[in-house]
Amino acid sequence: DAGGGEREPLDLEQARRVVTEQRDKVAAFGISGLFGVRNPEHELKLRELVRSLTGKPVTCGHELASQLDAPRRALTVAFNASLIPYIDELIRAIKLILQERAINAPLMMVKGDGSLISADTALARPVETILSGPAASVMGAAQLQPHRNAIIADMGGTTTDIAIVTDGKPIISAKATVIGDWRPMVDAVRVFSLGLGGDSEVRFQGGVGLAIGPRRVVPMSLLVHRYPEILTTLERRVDVAVSPRSNRFAVALFAEGSQRRSFSQEESAAWERLQDGPLDVEHLSNEDRALARALARLVRNGIAIYSGFTPTDAAHVLGKAGHWSTRAAELAAIVWARQMRQVYGWGKFEDNDPKGPSSAVEEHMVRTICAALVSACLATDPGETHHGERERTARLFSEWISGHSAVDGDLFSLKLDDSRSLVAVGAPAELYYPDVAQNFNVPLSIPDHSSVANAVGAVASSVIQRAQVTVTQPVQGIFRVFASDGPIDFDQLEPALVKAGS
Repeated sequence: DAGGGEREPLDLEQARRVVTEQRDKVAAFGISGLFGVRNPEHELKLRELVRSLTGKPVTCGHELASQLDAPRRALTVAFNASLIPYIDELIRAIKLILQERAINAPLMMVKGDGSLISADTALARPVETILSGPAASVMGAAQLQPHRNAIIADMGGTTTDIAIVTDGKPIISAKATVIGDWRPMVDAVRVFSLGLGGDSEVRFQGGVGLAIGPRRVVPMSLLVHRYPEILTTLERRVDVAVSPRSNRFAVALFAEGSQRRSFSQEESAAWERLQDGPLDVEHLSNEDRALARALARLVRNGIAIYSGFTPTDAAHVLGKAGHWSTRAAELAAIVWARQMRQVYGWGKFEDNDPKGPSSAVEEHMVRTICAALVSACLATDPGETHHGERERTARLFSEWISGHSAVDGDLFSLKLDDSRSLVAVGAPAELYYPDVAQNFNVPLSIPDHSSVANAVGAVASSVIQRAQVTVTQPVQGIFRVFASDGPIDFDQLEPALVKAGS
């Protein structure tokens, strides 16, 4: 119960049956009791049982959070357990690279609050690294371009992450971590994130038209850069009728052992085919629909990824990027414009002109970033809960501030605080943020080495660990300390506080 007392004995035999049944189906286990933070005895016994029966990683709720909110704590444990196989693969790969280069430095990882933990700690508690990328970028941007008051925006391939810095510090909170509709109990820099980056899918959205993200795809320019033989297929595809799959190839990502064991026969066949290189989804849909459906399931599960037309491709077409295949980007833009017109009945782009759709993508990126910055500012309201209302308000305010609203501009005076700099980092920052800053009439800083701001942040961070111990008075004259190994009672407050501080 809330006082740390045992209401029912632990049924170890039932637990043994469940663990034995599940041990070959999962890569890690999570254990979270209703009041495990007040008395972890049951969690600790179950942990030993799981370890003795499986030898697999085990996460306990009392190790990750000290708050009483049992559903959120259980969610945090579930996230942590699900991340262990992926963080294990990452750490193994990094250690191999360090070994190949004879680097003997200790391996550290960034937490969501911007501090550092050892790789071994990260492997046991990977949930603490959620939002570590944005946190590292915020720390790096602050290091590269110090500003006492700033809006820091980090755009990568998948997301745009925005943090507000006031009086030289970002806000760190356990309420700041949001994954979809979920809020795990993890301290993190308060970051507003949206699925908008250089690798975001450019697509059609019903009732809207052009939309970008949130799904990440492989840019066609990168796909052909890695697999040059695909260019021939794209050249042929320009001369035939388009379909929603015309720019779509599938590329393998990563499948953990327990995932591969749960594959259906068709999914196993699709995974094996992916090991030989990208699969042409258009061709596969015509030749083997069952395999195409299995491939789609692998993509939904994050085991494979589709290719598509992206803002990175548009930048190649417009001559603002050139590190991958410009010809593939041009072909992708032409095919995408035909898809919009012939499949969805949207758009008036000239045929065989890749620059028209690419310019439209660039303009849409700038307007979406503007709305995201306003939304991030509105999200600083701690009582704000209506996400949809905030998004609509942000779009409206953004149009007013940038002068693109159809409303009479003389009726309103609305602007961002021009004493607060916009600091933009990330590889695509120079492509869009000069126009964003001009629209908002705010000073812009794109620091040197902004494309590696997250690496700078990781280097500049330090090790910080925080612990919280609760002391209560369940009855008159008894002071209870909820320690990591169970509750301890004292008859005076002073020794209880001493124990809590130790």
